[in-house]
Amino acid sequence: MTGPPVDPAALADRIHGGWLGRIAGNMLGKPVEQGEVWTRERIDRYLRRAGALPLTDYLPEPADAADTAVLRPEWRGCVRGRIDGSCRDDDVDYAILGLHLLETHGFGFTTEDVGELWLLRLPYLQTFTAERAAYRNLASGLKPPVTATYDNPYQEWIGALIRADVHGWTCPGDPARAAGLARRDAVLSHTGNGVYGAMWAAALIAAAFTAPSVRAALDTALGVIPASSRLARTVRRVMSLHETRLSWEDTLSTVSGETAGLGWIHTVPNAAVLTAGLLYGDGDFTRTIALTVRGGLDTDSNGATAGSVAGVLTGAASIPDHWKDPLRDTVRSAVFGFDGVRISALAERTLRLATSRP
Repeated sequence: MTGPPVDPAALADRIHGGWLGRIAGNMLGKPVEQGEVWTRERIDRYLRRAGALPLTDYLPEPADAADTAVLRPEWRGCVRGRIDGSCRDDDVDYAILGLHLLETHGFGFTTEDVGELWLLRLPYLQTFTAERAAYRNLASGLKPPVTATYDNPYQEWIGALIRADVHGWTCPGDPARAAGLARRDAVLSHTGNGVYGAMWAAALIAAAFTAPSVRAALDTALGVIPASSRLARTVRRVMSLHETRLSWEDTLSTVSGETAGLGWIHTVPNAAVLTAGLLYGDGDFTRTIALTVRGGLDTDSNGATAGSVAGVLTGAASIPDHWKDPLRDTVRSAVFGFDGVRISALAERTLRLATSRP
């Protein structure tokens, strides 16, 4: 399933675009990351009150005190005019940790290596849901794959998917290999659709380096997960609704009804929001991350993955400056040894891995 060769001259820019896109998309969605409160309708009301529809920049400051009260506590560092470097977030921490994993253990890493690196480099209180359950199991002496199943009700939530980007960035044009790496990482903490989500996201990002369109990258990514899985069926459903020229709003309303009950952090409904953002964004960086975040649910995670795909498709040079400049080429991170690292340095290190694969 290897695609055509990636243009070496463009590879550095596109990997850099993936990092920038992930961080910008994460920052865009972070203030409204609470799906049961920040529904799609409420996000649009917030934007309408602030005169920010269509959304083309980071979120504006709230125009209503009731909205201010329910924004994430970090919102002041994530809204337009206040951003000075990226905020710390697990969606970026895991990309950094994945890079460190490959630098430390190479592409032959084991699931046990992933767990050991968590214990060494990641503070326990900066883990959540399935990752926290797996971390606790590791500290108690359990080994993979039991770490994913013991006392872990979050096995199909979105955590493994948000860890997948680095496997796509380091396997440009090779989605099958990217999916295999992501699976080895994911089974530490997830099962079923939780693992498939990581494989799908890694393959999607790897395919974006060579695919002629977003739709083509999505088609390719579906090939690495079971066609009968709920994740694959939901992604295909969004793609089919898009083909009928149904509006973005109506597509999300339809699929939301069909995935009701899974919860706002489950992989499947979030993959639907992400797929819709990518398809209706149609390769435009700003439109892609804006639609994805406006889609609700796990807004910062979905914005980050959408930004990663769109950033790879466009390259760093083509991402509008108003998304890049406020980040100051700087990442805040809870991963020990990485706080304050340059985004450009992370991209350079990722490029070295991508060009040194056996």
